[in-house]
Amino acid sequence: MGHVVLEIDQLAKRYRIGGPVEPYRTLRDTLAGLARGPLGRRSPDDAPHVWALDGVSFDVRQGDVVGIIGGNGAGKSTLLKILSRITTPTRGRARITGRVGSLLEVGTGFHPELTGRENIFLNGAILGMARAEIARKFDEIVAFAEVERFIDTAVKYYSSGMYVRLAFAVAAHLEPEILIVDEVLSVGDARFQQKCLGKIDDVAKGGRTVLFVTHNMAAVYRLATSVVWLDRGRVAAMGPPRPTIARYLGGERRARFVAPRRTGRPQILEAEVDDHGGESVSRVLNTDPVTISIRYALPDRTPGMVVGIGVLAGDGTTVFTTNTNDGAVPVPDAVGEYDASVTIPGDVLLVGDYHVALCIWDHAGIFDLQEPALSFSVEHGPSVVYALGIERKGFVHIPCSWTVRERAFA
Repeated sequence: MGHVVLEIDQLAKRYRIGGPVEPYRTLRDTLAGLARGPLGRRSPDDAPHVWALDGVSFDVRQGDVVGIIGGNGAGKSTLLKILSRITTPTRGRARITGRVGSLLEVGTGFHPELTGRENIFLNGAILGMARAEIARKFDEIVAFAEVERFIDTAVKYYSSGMYVRLAFAVAAHLEPEILIVDEVLSVGDARFQQKCLGKIDDVAKGGRTVLFVTHNMAAVYRLATSVVWLDRGRVAAMGPPRPTIARYLGGERRARFVAPRRTGRPQILEAEVDDHGGESVSRVLNTDPVTISIRYALPDRTPGMVVGIGVLAGDGTTVFTTNTNDGAVPVPDAVGEYDASVTIPGDVLLVGDYHVALCIWDHAGIFDLQEPALSFSVEHGPSVVYALGIERKGFVHIPCSWTVRERAFA
């Protein structure tokens, strides 16, 4: 095993609720604040606050690939921001050994007035690389990001997809000892996401350390050597991917999902698991159809919208996916709120526990991904599949065609 490169000890971060956003501070601002000393304005200690992280501790060794999972508001992004030195902890410490390259939310890491070319060299210099080192990697970065035509254009004119492609290429190719990646990869299209996952895999096989936040359990299975599950700012579990993901997914049955707040972007607002009578349920018979009902909002006109679901087994294995393109269903693109539904026929899912991921996207990338959003159990029904009382292996029942006949001998 490699030596410890990240030592996280009782890390905690408190945010004031409803307080002003902390502005960017220049060196002059910092010195002026020190000069004002105790006369400067302070936030009252009794102001409402929330602990985004509270007592998080774990170690990461060189060469580890750590998937960080958890629901919305669990503290995942806050943890990565502290490790990337974007924000400071309220208490605790994170000791980091090695050069860190990070890709967090869109808009961080690049200077908008500089061109793509200039930002590549700037980021390399920040990582402590010599200009000759960066130049050796330059063509590979540009080719990976697929922005050759725009490399000498100011990045403020880039689309979000172009920005993320270049930002990821820089973070992954400039050879940091520790690569930190947030869910920002969901902005890219599906093909580029797979390309990024392949690059993360290459980075890990090269002996470097990777921490990544994702809602994509398949990516965690594929890449991670260990998983940290955060829940409301605390470590709920950590360990090998399969049992840790199973614990994360196997909580209370969630027959209904409600978004905690409006984001101002295309968004899934509500969803539920319904039986054939339209009632919300958490348990169904294997002979009964199951309907997933989804309400979503489009704050702006959004051409090319697609609504889809993924059905996962109890351990997070993807059973199947389906979306509105499968049935050539027209999806409105005008501003408004919409209801979508998809029905899984009876006698398809075998007995077991299942989770449902919800997603809306267009050709440019994913707007909202909730995984897992819903859960339900399938129980024995009056089906020929279980007529002999024998448990079936697998997840789905496919009505295959069989023939048996006696073979004629000459």
